[in-house]
Amino acid sequence: MVDLRQLRDDPERYRVGAQKKRINVDIYAVLRIDEERRRLQASVDRKRQDLGLKSARMKKVEDEERKRLQEELKSFSKAIKVDEIRLRQKDSELEEGLLRIPNPPLEDVPVGKDESENVELRRWGEPPAFSFQPKDHVELGLMHDLIDIERGVKVAGSRSYYLKNEGAMLENALMRYAMDLLVERGYTPFTTPVLVREDCMVGSGYFPAGREESYSIERDELFLIGTSEVTLVSYHQDEILAEEELPKKYAAFTTCFRREAGSYGKDVKGLYRVHQFQKIEQVVICRDDYDEMQKLHHELLQNAEDIVQSLGLAYRVVEVCTGEMGMGQIKKHDIECWMPGRGGYGETHSCSSFADFQSRRSKIRYKSKEGKNLFPFTLNNTAAASPRMLVALIESFQNEDGSITVPEALVSYMNGRTKIG
Repeated sequence: MVDLRQLRDDPERYRVGAQKKRINVDIYAVLRIDEERRRLQASVDRKRQDLGLKSARMKKVEDEERKRLQEELKSFSKAIKVDEIRLRQKDSELEEGLLRIPNPPLEDVPVGKDESENVELRRWGEPPAFSFQPKDHVELGLMHDLIDIERGVKVAGSRSYYLKNEGAMLENALMRYAMDLLVERGYTPFTTPVLVREDCMVGSGYFPAGREESYSIERDELFLIGTSEVTLVSYHQDEILAEEELPKKYAAFTTCFRREAGSYGKDVKGLYRVHQFQKIEQVVICRDDYDEMQKLHHELLQNAEDIVQSLGLAYRVVEVCTGEMGMGQIKKHDIECWMPGRGGYGETHSCSSFADFQSRRSKIRYKSKEGKNLFPFTLNNTAAASPRMLVALIESFQNEDGSITVPEALVSYMNGRTKIG
């Protein structure tokens, strides 16, 4: 949620920010609701004050005057109750409006309409050059009985799959390797719930916009998470931390779920765009300091690059343009790994900074050394995600005979296997 005082002081910054992100919201309509609410609040406060004065007079007047005053007080109390109901309605309208205002991107973020206008910053490694006709991950998965999409669809519908044999082992190896690396670097490991209440989705910025991307369990009023960013941010919901505790560095391994609403007909083949996947997510909570946030943003990005480099995958880093950013992000970089079956790079990691957007919504604060309660900044990045990284690994390390070389970093996690097939 944005800072209401800042919104009042500089509404144009938020209007332009929403425009850059291509998010349709009427900033000035929200401010009109705020003005109406403030006028109504002032009126209620005055009436309460008058009610108090009239009540005090009751002790000083005679019977006849007291009866008249009692009737006046009843009427006055009813009017206050009506205004209080209106005030609660305005409070609700204002909160709903504020929840739909996006966080303005930083000034140096490239302006663009969609992913086609992301800006490539650097590349690492050379895409593999094969002396034979390479196969895609679906062909290789069927060849070695690693993947069963047909039965996945039979059991769970479109964009579903089974991983089997070394396919399942490779996924587990990747997750364990990424978590071990982060733990060595001081990140606290978590396994979190995958079902959460609505306020957690609101607090992390995934609701109300984005609701169509989530699976809901209506009977229990719960939602399946699309990333453990939701549960790691919500871990400190409604809490006041101490400045000395910051930064908090967390890493979680969870199964994640996304409906992929609106992606009909897009990436329909294989495991690139699926409803269920495994992910190691990094989340950091730090002081409200933009320099510190920027330093930690690059730390999160470097952690992911180190993992991808150690696996030997070719990749590129892009700075995400405004039109491709979410509600809360003010800075975002993606890592895209080379996937021979796609003949290009595919997104595998997203590194995002939010400033105090999530902490305001989640009511997370920290007490500064000066004794002030402040909203901390939050950041996150993928460390490893499957099956997208499996797609890159299986396709990039295939051999002419169809076998797949296991990256050296994962051999010990694969019980010593150096090849699949």
